[in-house]
Amino acid sequence: MSAIAAIQNETFQNLLGELNIPGYEPSANVLALVAGESRFIKDLKINVGNVLNNTQYLSRKEAVLLALAVAVNEKFGLLQESFTGMAKDAGASDAEVAEIVACTSLMNTNNIYYRFRHFIKKEFYENQPAGIKMSIMANPVLGKEFFELVSLVISSINGCEMCVSSHEKSVLQHGSTESRVLEGVKLGAIIKGLITILA
Repeated sequence: MSAIAAIQNETFQNLLGELNIPGYEPSANVLALVAGESRFIKDLKINVGNVLNNTQYLSRKEAVLLALAVAVNEKFGLLQESFTGMAKDAGASDAEVAEIVACTSLMNTNNIYYRFRHFIKKEFYENQPAGIKMSIMANPVLGKEFFELVSLVISSINGCEMCVSSHEKSVLQHGSTESRVLEGVKLGAIIKGLITILA
């Protein structure tokens, strides 16, 4: 199956159009799906469209900023560029975009550190101060509730149980709802699945 044939797949072409990545070179995963005429391409397009455009508890700007965080986390530059443009079109400032990048980096740091402590469960490690500078968490440009939601989504993707539990509790304490949390985590999961196919 050639890259040209993949691009000619109408559903996949429409997905690329919605993601604003016209110069995309199909991955081996995309080529496999197109060659097998997989129905999953349609599912993927519907799922991605729903979490980016039809959210009930997230604004458009919040949805694309969360998607941006996932793209940063997964180091997928093509979507990072696309979601940055979408976020700015939805009203995000340079400072908000920068904070998404910073928050994602911080969560990667914390997820590794706290996952280690949780796995080992030794009193020595648990009683030591982390010593990790986290001043951006004190007064985030994004607002405390949304910063915590981004932290929760990234921690969910990275599989840190302690961080997930802590940030879920913090999001709710800052006025969020379980419905908003669930919608945010589902968005993260779907964008992560999208990247698995595109990368």
